[in-house]
This record gives sequence, C-alpha cells and structure tokens, in this order.
Amino acid sequence: MKLIFSTKNEGKIKEVMPLLADLKLEILSAQEAGYDKPIIEEGSSFEENAYQKAMPVAQELGELTFAEDAGFCIESLNGAPGIYSARWAGVDATDEEIVKHTLSQVGDMSLETKRAWFECAVCLTSEDGEYWTFTGKVNGIVAKKPRGQNRPGLPYDVIFIPEGFSKTYAEMTDEEKNKISHRKIAYDKLKKFLKKNL
Repeated sequence: MKLIFSTKNEGKIKEVMPLLADLKLEILSAQEAGYDKPIIEEGSSFEENAYQKAMPVAQELGELTFAEDAGFCIESLNGAPGIYSARWAGVDATDEEIVKHTLSQVGDMSLETKRAWFECAVCLTSEDGEYWTFTGKVNGIVAKKPRGQNRPGLPYDVIFIPEGFSKTYAEMTDEEKNKISHRKIAYDKLKKFLKKNL
C-alpha cells in the first residue's frame, strides 16, 4: 500500500522519513508519485494549510496522502511568524536571512520576549474527501544567536532551545531531535492511527 507525502521541502522529507520508517507502507513524495502541479497553501492555520496541500494530491493520484504545515511561533510577536515561517523574510529569503530577520524582530532578549514554540499539523487525506489531523507542539525559548549546524530548509532550528534542554534543535543529532520534536509528536499520532485503521 502506498502513502504519499505532499511536500517539496527536502529538509522535511529527510526528517520525516525516519519517523515513519517502521510503517509497512511504501512512502513516496508527491513528485516521486507523478504529481508535478504546484502545492498551494492559503489557509489561516497550520491545519488548513496541511489539508490544502494534501487533498488535491490524494484526489488526483487516488492514494492516501499526508501533508504537514509547521512553523516557529514567538510569544512576544503574537505567535509570528507562525504559518508564514517559510516566507516572512521574503519569498526567496535564504535560511540565514530568515534567522537574521527573526532575531531582528525579537529585539532585546528579555525572558518575556524569548518564549517561543514550534507547532506542527499533519493532515491525512483520502481520495473520497475524508481527512484526519494530528498535531504536535514543543515549547521553548529563542536563542540569542544562531547555534549549531543548519539543516537546509529548517532555518529556525539554530535559534530554538526546547524546554528542559540547553541545546538548540540544530545542536542536537537527528536522533536526539527526532525523540522530542514537534514533528515526532504529530507523526506518532499519525502512525498510531494508521496502525489501528489499516
């Protein structure tokens, strides 16, 4: 049985595949499955964006499809960048430019301005219009400056320190991050659903 991942973000593909490795399913990106249309997200929440990215692919390919939307949220900025995390520094901004812009927006690093969280919503869709949503969230703080090795396509990892840790996501190994991340939480819920219902 096939499961299609509707994304063009190579960083997400690299991070998500190990999380789903124990599923007895063939997991393909939308592009690998033959879907080459633009993947559009115009929702007002992570859940809506994940649904909008998954449903057209499921309907065209006739396969169970999942997509995710995730973002970095800063309390003092009323949750920004949130759903605009990939493009709030400009559509073509590099990972480095995104991080620089984010730190400039936060300003002075008092305890209040440092509070932040990562959020992830995964939407599983079927070709007949059914869908299920699974979410994950990790609280933490913004680091004063970038720390660790940048993972391409995941710029905020270098400035996010999860609660209970002294390392940024980027200072963690893939294995360390995948034990605690917002994606881990959301995808564990997806896996539990798939194992129960398929």
